[in-house]
Amino acid sequence: MSSRKSSPPTLLGHLPLEGGGRIAKRSGRGSSGGRRPPRPSPFHGEGAESEAPPRQSSHPIDRSFFDRSVHAVAPELIGATLLFDGAGGPIVEVEAYHHTDPAAHSFGGRTARNAVMFGPPGHAYVYRSYGIHWCLNFVCEAEGSASAVLIRALAPVAGLDSMRRRRGLEDPRLLCSGPGRLCQALGITMAHNGAALDRAPFELRLPSETWEIVVGPRIGITKAADRPWRYGARSSYYLSKPFPQRTTVTKRP
Repeated sequence: MSSRKSSPPTLLGHLPLEGGGRIAKRSGRGSSGGRRPPRPSPFHGEGAESEAPPRQSSHPIDRSFFDRSVHAVAPELIGATLLFDGAGGPIVEVEAYHHTDPAAHSFGGRTARNAVMFGPPGHAYVYRSYGIHWCLNFVCEAEGSASAVLIRALAPVAGLDSMRRRRGLEDPRLLCSGPGRLCQALGITMAHNGAALDRAPFELRLPSETWEIVVGPRIGITKAADRPWRYGARSSYYLSKPFPQRTTVTKRP
């Protein structure tokens, strides 16, 4: 990375994309052109103490949003606000898992662990990874399809005190940059498996601004690892990992 000083990070906390990569701009679906949050925040300069609430559109996401292809839903979640008990922020990284995908938990059929994936769309599928970390997924497509989007990272904006307390650290970049960190910071556990995404303690809202989305292969898996089903906010400060040099982009409406 260059030693040249850069301007303070925005809500996304942009950093240069690793190796470069083509990008595409996408406007928020049903955008209302919401106002910017107050400038002082932990992401707008050194020493700022006050929290800025996440930008919100006038369009909450209901369960019908998820009743379509997981490949349509996943990129449209970039920039959407995810709150859990009032804590959270814009989603900056997700991965899509289709039921025909060998890396999907549902690929081998229904089990007690993955039963929620086979249920109706618009519900949370929570599982424990490696017996240590909880991971949050959004169930998509018609009931029985068993496809889902893994929420890999978000930009922490609301409820910073509670997130820092749960994570036991101060650096905002380490609060929600990874699916396990995200669940720990928000307090999501197996108790929330099967919860409706349009009811408390969850709150989801569509983006109210244009986001630039990068697309690349998924990470942390060994099966079908080359499929470009990972989506992220371009060069976000809060990605779990940078996107590779050969990143490609699919334009979304």
